[in-house]
Amino acid sequence: MPVLKILLSNCVHTALITLCAVHLSAQPVVSREYQIKAVFIFNFTQFVDWPPSAFSGADAPLVIGVLGENPFGAYLNEVVSGEKINGHPVIVQHYDQMEEIQACHILFIGLSGLQKTEQIISALKEKSMLTISDLPGFLTLGGMVKFFTRKDNIRFEINPEATKAANLVLSSKLLRVAEIFDPSKKK
Repeated sequence: MPVLKILLSNCVHTALITLCAVHLSAQPVVSREYQIKAVFIFNFTQFVDWPPSAFSGADAPLVIGVLGENPFGAYLNEVVSGEKINGHPVIVQHYDQMEEIQACHILFIGLSGLQKTEQIISALKEKSMLTISDLPGFLTLGGMVKFFTRKDNIRFEINPEATKAANLVLSSKLLRVAEIFDPSKKK
């Protein structure tokens, strides 16, 4: 009887290990670049002040949205899991189209095509929503934060005029580590 118990136990363990391996292999691999960007996006929540009107209540969630292609996979959700900023639980929402966005505080725009991006930014001008992307020309269109790579390091550039227009207050600590967008040097 003990031998049978050991064999059954080993079979159960093997089955569990196999199921876990299959589940893990089914998860899309998120590049190191987008893992770093996900952490940056979460950290931005700690250095941006939204007007009280941006939240429906004191315990309403702080929403990080991803519009279009989701290069973060489940990683961004993992980064913010269980986190709170000023009493607001942090959650991630994914949107295929602009019309799906309701309450959102940070929006990563993962769409291709600058014309569509320009329309999105124009539609969001009246909202207190920090817009982020890694698309070329994003800040020139009125976007707020653009990721770029320099010497194998992920960096970001901020458009302070766009953030002011959206009634967002950025911490000086964030501005010190960012490059500041200069519209006269269109990139």
